[in-house]
Amino acid sequence: MHVIDHTKGQPSESETRNVLTESARIARGKITDLAQLSAANHDAAIFPGGFGAAKNLSTFAVDGKDCKVNKDVERVLKDFHKAGKPIGLCCIAPVLAARVLRGVEVTVGHEQEEGGRWPYAGTAEAVKAMGAKHCVKGVTEAHVDRKNKVVSTPAFMCETALHHIHDGIGAMVTEVLELARK
Repeated sequence: MHVIDHTKGQPSESETRNVLTESARIARGKITDLAQLSAANHDAAIFPGGFGAAKNLSTFAVDGKDCKVNKDVERVLKDFHKAGKPIGLCCIAPVLAARVLRGVEVTVGHEQEEGGRWPYAGTAEAVKAMGAKHCVKGVTEAHVDRKNKVVSTPAFMCETALHHIHDGIGAMVTEVLELARK
């Protein structure tokens, strides 16, 4: 959607980036276009969060509960779900499952801002408006929807120390791996 200069917390007016190129830079190498991802070749899928998920993987940043999900993201979510393979989502990414998988249970953390600790608490209402069930969880926790094999954690939806976010993401990954073994 646009590039953010995180040193200023503002959009960079003169810069553009390619999501695939940036993914390769961050992952330091071999990546594949999401259009080529097949549930048949993988045990699970994990979607990282970050506002890019709300801007580039969907239109949630602009359209909220009425968002559209990128067609490849939607296909991957549906394919993994249909195959009974686990899906992990962190931070804002649970809105993707809320939009695509009817009745799914996810967490984006708490439903009240609690003095600024949960600045994006309103996202829980959008999750509910999309037909999903929102489950309140702390930042170090993951919610497991065993029926749908969907695991989510709040991550940066909470203003807290990085090690707490790390713990929650670790809990999500651990649960996804556990579901993949079953």
